[in-house]
Amino acid sequence: MDGLNPRKVFSLLFIFGIAVVFTLQFGPGSNGFSTSGDAPTTASAAAVVNGKEIPLRDFSMAWSRQMNFLRSQGSPIPESMARQFGMDKQVLDRLVNAELLAQAAESHGINPSDEEMRKLIHQNTDFHSKEGAFDFTRYQQVLRDFYRRTPQEYEQELRRQMAAQKMLDVVRTGAVVSDDEVRARYEKDGNQAKLVFARFLPTMFVDKVAAPTPAQLAEFQKAHEKEIADYYAANSFVYNVPERIRARQILVKVAPDATAEQKAQAKTKAEGLRKELDAGKDFATLARTSSDDDATRAKGGELGWVERNTWDPTLATAAFALKAGEVTQPVESPLGVHLVKVEEKKDAQNKKLEDVKAEIATTLYKQDQAKGLAKAEADKALAAVKAGKSLKEQFPVAAGQQPAILRFETETKPEAVETDSFTAAGDSVPHLGPAPGLVKATFEASAPKALDEVFTVGEANVVAQVVEREKPDTAGFDKRKEELRTQARQAKQIELTESFLKSLRKSGNVTMNTEAIDSVLGAAG
Repeated sequence: MDGLNPRKVFSLLFIFGIAVVFTLQFGPGSNGFSTSGDAPTTASAAAVVNGKEIPLRDFSMAWSRQMNFLRSQGSPIPESMARQFGMDKQVLDRLVNAELLAQAAESHGINPSDEEMRKLIHQNTDFHSKEGAFDFTRYQQVLRDFYRRTPQEYEQELRRQMAAQKMLDVVRTGAVVSDDEVRARYEKDGNQAKLVFARFLPTMFVDKVAAPTPAQLAEFQKAHEKEIADYYAANSFVYNVPERIRARQILVKVAPDATAEQKAQAKTKAEGLRKELDAGKDFATLARTSSDDDATRAKGGELGWVERNTWDPTLATAAFALKAGEVTQPVESPLGVHLVKVEEKKDAQNKKLEDVKAEIATTLYKQDQAKGLAKAEADKALAAVKAGKSLKEQFPVAAGQQPAILRFETETKPEAVETDSFTAAGDSVPHLGPAPGLVKATFEASAPKALDEVFTVGEANVVAQVVEREKPDTAGFDKRKEELRTQARQAKQIELTESFLKSLRKSGNVTMNTEAIDSVLGAAG
């Protein structure tokens, strides 16, 4: 069994979050799942699970709850960033998983008892009186005013969600862990080490490489014709750049189904704005107050650098015909009517390989020499470590500072970085990434020591010292046995649940309506 790595911990939170879906789903202001009235159309469904639709409003409420939860935990991340991390998909997956489990429970004849239903309803504080006890009158009032459900509708869906939880409990009961599995986990988790390492990157030494003499350059160029050609091909976007302008715009929006009169009104408005510019009004100021382009209005209409083929042809023709500082007359496009100001122009570049061969050869020469310097400095540092001078002594970090690699900043010099404790279960080293050779050498060491070689990790030469080494023993196992058994059982529960849900998806029919979800979240944003 693998340890509870971050991916599985995140899965655990979402899978076991199903346990409280029904309590969250029916909070004040929620409509819960659709169980009565006209069935929602496909266009209004976030997903369809074996023919049963999950309404978009349920997804929208679940998404809002997720964002509110993050805010309550002190993590008020923007919704756009949450979507970049795929949280919208995770929220939808949770709803789909709950529906799959409810359907599976029904097919297995799993049904909560009336007493279990009564107990859960009586525990819901939404239905409590001021004295803190369940109040039937308040129960009816909250269902009517907040949940917009009759008691029968609410209890039917609540029973269904409880059945889903019971189905999940049945799956989890199969997570039996043997003593051998617990021992194997301990052998992995108890075999730990901590390193201090320093990276020697070629980029740290490029500035120390002198420019090649004409003779050196000619010799290098002759010996590296293929590498030079490959570099040119890989970086053709640098040497072949189309004509560009840096521009601002003011947009008067026109709806796709606008009438001729509405289009004429938009053009008249744009002409009026053009007159204000002719009278000396600053373009950026006018864009902030008058543009309908939400993406650029706050930035004074700033569009950045634009290439001709990224714009509507009519708009591009008008804008690219201008000189720097000039403004177009009103130009119509499918979006509306535009006024564009050209701030700066750059002509197209089309440099052939022969034009830049010497420049590329110089770059590659310096890179090649820098690699040699990086390796030489790493060898020198390793020799010093073996002679008794630690990496922290050789490459100290300023007091109160963290190494650049931990600040996610560019490393300009070697620095001593101390890792957290890690195990031999994977191929990665904390703060360094995949380094199977280094991991292997680390756990071959029986005690703290300098490792005997310079390791290549990506572009870096790495020198490392084992500063802590812990091996599993019987006393340690006896002390942690029950803790490890719990961890192993949780990991197996996750695997069983994921496997069960995967089988339900594979044997069923799940359709995600990502387009509708994008429109809902776009409107919310």
